[in-house]
Amino acid sequence: MEHYRAAMVLGGVGDALGYRNSMWENCPSGVMILQELKVLGGLESITLTEDNWPVSDDTVMHIVTAEALISDFWSLEDLYREMVKVYAEIVEKIHKRRPDPATIEGCTQLKPDNYVLGWHTPFNEKGSGFGAATKAMCIGMRYWQPEKLDNLVQVSIESGRMTHNHPTEYQQNWFYFETKWQSYLEERGILQEGQNTPTFPKNYDAEKRDQVYKGWSSEGVGGRRGHDAPMIAYDALLFAGNDWTQLCHHAMFHGGESGATGSIAGCLYGLLYGLANIPKGLYKNLEFRERLEGLAEELYKAANDSKTP
Repeated sequence: MEHYRAAMVLGGVGDALGYRNSMWENCPSGVMILQELKVLGGLESITLTEDNWPVSDDTVMHIVTAEALISDFWSLEDLYREMVKVYAEIVEKIHKRRPDPATIEGCTQLKPDNYVLGWHTPFNEKGSGFGAATKAMCIGMRYWQPEKLDNLVQVSIESGRMTHNHPTEYQQNWFYFETKWQSYLEERGILQEGQNTPTFPKNYDAEKRDQVYKGWSSEGVGGRRGHDAPMIAYDALLFAGNDWTQLCHHAMFHGGESGATGSIAGCLYGLLYGLANIPKGLYKNLEFRERLEGLAEELYKAANDSKTP
């Protein structure tokens, strides 16, 4: 339970840090961000509040996705209808957070009044954005057991497709996603079975990370798509282990979509390590903290209730 709470809260923390009220998320240089962080006194000196360090639309979308997952649904189709409802309701409330345009476009195409086809949005061959990934962590928390793998895959696909109906989610375009991840695993030396010790560049400083992350991207902005936002978060976790500061340097403070990668990395860090190593100023006054903690408890209960779909 405690790690579930940590996951939901640190997802918000990672988002707020990387986003920094849109200032750092739009900064092209991780070196510049770390210089500004030093002027602020470092992570230990930061207190995240709604006024100065709000979360972005990534956390808001994660929250409403979690709310759908703990609702009283009786089938996956019923769950999808609940997702359509919460996404359609929230879209008008996130504009002040400068949301990913793809999220807005996808949400406005949902049809909450259509019982059969409400979650079917048009395929967009020129689609972009990372929002399908940044609202998906709670889906993994809801369906973590091996016997629920099919549900995990189905719900993740449908949830993502509702708002980001993009090329990499279809079989004929799967080679792009697969190739990108194969290349990443080869780069880290962990593609083959039994190879589980990743290798990193000898000099993996902020400038080098920006260069590497851009190379993984298809748009020249690290974390801009659904393949490289989780990739950067995963890479940061592999490098940092339980070192929160290192995780932030790699996932939250880089010249790309740092709010997106920060939210994913923060959530996964919480599941692995909890809150023990986190400065209290980063989460005690976090926007939506109590709501995130409450959702964590409900997700934990639902995930461990064998009677629910």
